[in-house]
Amino acid sequence: MFAAIVLAPWLLLVSAAPASAYIGPGAGFALMSSAFVLVTTLLVAIATLLVWPFRAAWRWATGIRRPKARIRRLVIVGLDGQDPGLTDQFMREGLLPHFSALAASGSYRRLETTYPALSPVAWSSFSTGTHPARHNIFDFLDRDRRTYLPKLSSAVIGPVTRVLTLGRFRLPLGRPDLRLLRRSKPFWTILGEHRIWSTILRVPITFPPDEFHGAELSAMCVPDLLGTQGTFLLASTRPATGRFKEGGIRLEMTRDGATMHGVVTGPPNTLLDGEPPLTLPLRVEVQADIRTATVTIGGTRLSLTQGVLSDWVTLSFPAVPGISVAGLTRLLLTECGEHISLYLSPINLDPERPAMPISHPPYFASYMAARIGAFSTLGLAEDTWALNEGVTDEATFLQQAYDIDREREAMLHASLDRLDRGALVCVFDATDRIQHMFWRHLDPGHPAARHLTDTDHRHAIRDLYVHNDALVGRVRARLSPDDVLMVISDHGFTSFRRGVSVNEWLRTQGLLTLKPGTDGRSEWLRDVDWSKTRAYALGLSGIYLNLTGREAWGIVSPGDEAAAVKAQIMAGLRGLRDEACDAVAVTDAFDTAALYSGPYLENAPDLVVGYNHGYRISWDAATGMVTGPLFEDNTKAWSGDHGVDPRLVPGVFFCNRPTQTTAPSIIDLAPTALTLFGITPPAHMEGRPLEGLA
Repeated sequence: MFAAIVLAPWLLLVSAAPASAYIGPGAGFALMSSAFVLVTTLLVAIATLLVWPFRAAWRWATGIRRPKARIRRLVIVGLDGQDPGLTDQFMREGLLPHFSALAASGSYRRLETTYPALSPVAWSSFSTGTHPARHNIFDFLDRDRRTYLPKLSSAVIGPVTRVLTLGRFRLPLGRPDLRLLRRSKPFWTILGEHRIWSTILRVPITFPPDEFHGAELSAMCVPDLLGTQGTFLLASTRPATGRFKEGGIRLEMTRDGATMHGVVTGPPNTLLDGEPPLTLPLRVEVQADIRTATVTIGGTRLSLTQGVLSDWVTLSFPAVPGISVAGLTRLLLTECGEHISLYLSPINLDPERPAMPISHPPYFASYMAARIGAFSTLGLAEDTWALNEGVTDEATFLQQAYDIDREREAMLHASLDRLDRGALVCVFDATDRIQHMFWRHLDPGHPAARHLTDTDHRHAIRDLYVHNDALVGRVRARLSPDDVLMVISDHGFTSFRRGVSVNEWLRTQGLLTLKPGTDGRSEWLRDVDWSKTRAYALGLSGIYLNLTGREAWGIVSPGDEAAAVKAQIMAGLRGLRDEACDAVAVTDAFDTAALYSGPYLENAPDLVVGYNHGYRISWDAATGMVTGPLFEDNTKAWSGDHGVDPRLVPGVFFCNRPTQTTAPSIIDLAPTALTLFGITPPAHMEGRPLEGLA
């Protein structure tokens, strides 16, 4: 048992591919783990009581005292992506009474977002009170300067490099390299230094979690069991018609009368030589006449009805004797006729027994699971890719989004119950995800709306804003007069009708060259001839120069030559027209060196592209392809976006207290939080406390 506990955090992290899982000897260890968490929590509570007088004496002796706060509690509700234009419209229509009440009795402003207007960038600026060059997050993706291949911008999940080989077994002899790449202290760390408690729930770019005087559940960039940002599985008797382009794996099933057999493939078993994949047998017994099936995966057995999404199901992959890897998934029988198809959502870490550090303190995730039940831990929890690929439908996606939203609200209220003084921040993702996938219902001219036949969910976005309003009402009802409530979004939203192939544009300008004999269709810039390329695009917003001394095969000299290339690109992109639609596709291109300064500026893209309403980088260009056409229709369900000119998509700021600041920025909220608790914001923060409020 001790060996299982010791090996738990390391089983999958010894592989080169990032992965995360819980490892323990099956249900027996799950029971012991739950008991261990309860006992540990009790012991910590007792220890806290015993040492409190000594800690208080130490704080008094060393001068560590809580500052005189102006408020009792600060509660920040983040609604990722809530758009001020839609908010204004629905308020005028009388659909948002609680938002309207906040605006009337306190404050309502548009909230300036970051350059670029992407969630990891904006929420990092929210937490640190700084622009990107001081917190080091510039996009979802960064590039490896040695290989030009993409890497996660926010975290390093590295392997264990030393292992002991005993026959066919491999035992780790060290810890994995696991680091958060966001820099600058978040405001809750600074509050903690002054002994002010914060509970931070699912704020993006908190993986691995911060260590501070408080509690935190990580969010964006927490991987799934396969080590990806969300890979769904589809087991089917249908012949494969090609790979899924976006985040899916096909699993083949064979038929034996009314019974189908297959294998669910998990992550590699890094405790064995050769790292064979972990697997579970899959058996589907069909009752086609009543559209039901009995599904057995490993030791788990459940009944499904076609079209009905299951609750969370635990999958336990045996690794070596006494050790298994567990995760949570949801199942959906999508076909039950001539062919059988079974959808499995991305397999989440089990919050009751997480092996990866997804919370601080480490037992906080299991504590929260004990309070509210099983919940999604994946950073990007809602399965947008399955809907994009047509594997699931709109109703299923909405159920996923609202179920996750309910989990999040339960976390918020459970934490509010325990918070006497201090800060509570909880971010809800549904607004962002549902607008991404349902914007085509708001935009009749959208290419993705041309053949739209399902109108049952045409008001999905409006209904979500009404849902958000009710949430705000429930939170307001729990606050006292000396509590401050902020309701914010990191950015707004707009339509994504047409994609722009930025790398193709760079090629036509003579700034990017392909290798002889290639057509530019290879992903991640593999077809690019770096000896003749001066600029390239990667990720959702940035253009990089192929700079000498920075990129491995850089050819552009820093200084005058680099400035000339940037000027050429900015002049060419500014006002770039899509003649087929008689519209401006790009409003501006921004030199990041002119946008912000700081110690991490060298890691920033050299330029940020400011797309117009209706435009965004194309799907192919975002994955490093270099191919035409320059403009193309976006026909995917993902029909709304915010990766545009940040001036077009500000967020919202509501507060139950008035402020005289007329144009707040997202970087102003961290110093405001500190000031409310009587703390002078540190010099590294570029934001300013909101006038009157703090």
